Amino acid sequence: MASPEPVQVVKTRRDAALRALVEGVPYIQFLGITFDRRGDELTSVLAYREDLIGNPAIPAIHGGVTAAFLEVTAIVGLTWASQWDAIEGGQMPIDENARPRMPKTIDFTVDYLRSGLPRDAYARARVTRSGRRYASVHVEGWQDNRERLFAQATGHFLMPPSDG
Repeated sequence: MASPEPVQVVKTRRDAALRALVEGVPYIQFLGITFDRRGDELTSVLAYREDLIGNPAIPAIHGGVTAAFLEVTAIVGLTWASQWDAIEGGQMPIDENARPRMPKTIDFTVDYLRSGLPRDAYARARVTRSGRRYASVHVEGWQDNRERLFAQATGHFLMPPSDG
């Protein structure tokens, strides 16, 4: 029986896999979305910037920014969940030329529950169905209080073909 890998080796591999997923999508960089990883759980963070405000009278985060934030969270969360075994086993290639293909959005429905205030926002995705060709994801977004959502979404995605 092989001995377990040192925790720092596993942590470095997980961080490199997440970086490879996120850094390959320019729109994620444009919006300034980052991901906080704790084990297999990802929380996306949309850091507040003044240019994200859609209505300065309220002020509120633009609805398109909110939708994009939740959709990015869903896609990255789904890719992360579907690649977890490969990441843990060290089989996922960790370079910018060999990133895994990401799922494609079939449809995405956002429920705007309240105005997104001028502060950081957070979101988590939960895969509710995952098959070889199709997956469903539910995303919840909040700001100051995890129990007080400002938006939620449900998306359906076409999974990329498996290589093998």
